[in-house]
Amino acid sequence: MFNFFYDFVFTIVSLFILIKAIYYGIYEIKAESNKYGGIVVICFSFIVTLFANVVIWIK
Repeated sequence: MFNFFYDFVFTIVSLFILIKAIYYGIYEIKAESNKYGGIVVICFSFIVTLFANVVIWIK
């Protein structure tokens, strides 16, 4: 039971961090006119979140 709770909390926290990273990527694109930087931040944070959650849930 504790393992499921830990996995669920980890997923929620990682999704919250992903959303904040996406907002930062949008800020980079719009305010700083750094299109490549914003796209890289969004893609990298999505990939890291996906792989981290896959590792946590498939143990």
